Amino acid sequence: MTVFRAFLKVLNQCRIPIILYTVLLVGFGGFQMQTNESSMGFTASRPEISIINRDENAGITRGLLSYMAENCEIREMKEEELDDALFYRDVSYILYIPENYGKDFLEGRETELEVKSTGDYHSSYAEMLLSRYLKTARAYVKYAEDGEELAAAVSGILEKQVSVEVTSKLDTGNLEKAAFYYNFLNYSLLAGCVYVICLVLSSFREEKIRRRTAVSSMDYRKMNRLLLLSNGLFAFALWLLYVILSFVLVGKVMFTAQGLLYVANSFVFMVCSLAIAFLIGNLVGNKNALNGIVNVVALGSSFLCGAFVPAEWLPDSVLKAAHILPSYWYIQTNEFLKTMEDVSFTSVRPILVNIGVILGFTLIFIVAADIISKKREKFSGR
Repeated sequence: MTVFRAFLKVLNQCRIPIILYTVLLVGFGGFQMQTNESSMGFTASRPEISIINRDENAGITRGLLSYMAENCEIREMKEEELDDALFYRDVSYILYIPENYGKDFLEGRETELEVKSTGDYHSSYAEMLLSRYLKTARAYVKYAEDGEELAAAVSGILEKQVSVEVTSKLDTGNLEKAAFYYNFLNYSLLAGCVYVICLVLSSFREEKIRRRTAVSSMDYRKMNRLLLLSNGLFAFALWLLYVILSFVLVGKVMFTAQGLLYVANSFVFMVCSLAIAFLIGNLVGNKNALNGIVNVVALGSSFLCGAFVPAEWLPDSVLKAAHILPSYWYIQTNEFLKTMEDVSFTSVRPILVNIGVILGFTLIFIVAADIISKKREKFSGR
């Protein structure tokens, strides 16, 4: 209990950084989830356009005017006012239909339609609508006897709607929220473990503490086991706190099979973070260097592996270099889970591979920490 009480005293000194990492997790993770939620929907808007028709309102010309009116907001304006309207974005697209356009189109003579646009997405949508109508009309023009028949055929084709049935029950919106949260957890969990555990180990290596331990009846190996247990309990408690927060922030999707896999993946990464912290704690004994170490380890791996910036936005060279970090495999599993349709042995195989790689890293870190610890013990003459 003496070692554990001393551990709690050191842990009490770390309460502010732990609270800070938790606030960052909740704040930035929640912000990312809100941003993702607000960008999930898509609503097609009707562009405001103006049409100057110099042809007869019949045949293919009438069909074109009718189609554009159904899908756009038509602004009636005088021709001399159109340039100003385009400049002030009162309209985004102006279509000029020349004389004899319907007759020339029916006879196969190419007549260019003059257009003016603002170049924004509204004008691009109007251009897409115009192109869609004209391509369909050109495909049927040789089968039509007159302009009215051609207009009716094109209208019938374009009025057909494709029936889409959503068969997937995947809650992609909430799964993406979970991915955002657990990706950011890479930073908070790793930073918290490295900062606290390194501070604890460096505190117990202070000269006065080592001398008191030397004259006491406590065995050095027993103290190391108690320290390992205490730090393990801290890492587990920190992980459990973050998991509980995920159930509160993300919601009911965390109770699904995919949500439980997020939790399991984070648990494996917590064990790896514990091993990383022990390795660094055995390498570095200077408390003043802790902030720099946390920035290099936690911030560096988070940026390189896609915790803050989505992996698809990162250069290939950066992602290739990130393969040597356990954070990469942890985040890859999170990204894979948000698109997983069902949970089966085949579908979870990539996850098991990633978890196996993280456990491999953990074993390497534990062996390295053990070797360094033994050398320190031998050097100190214990």
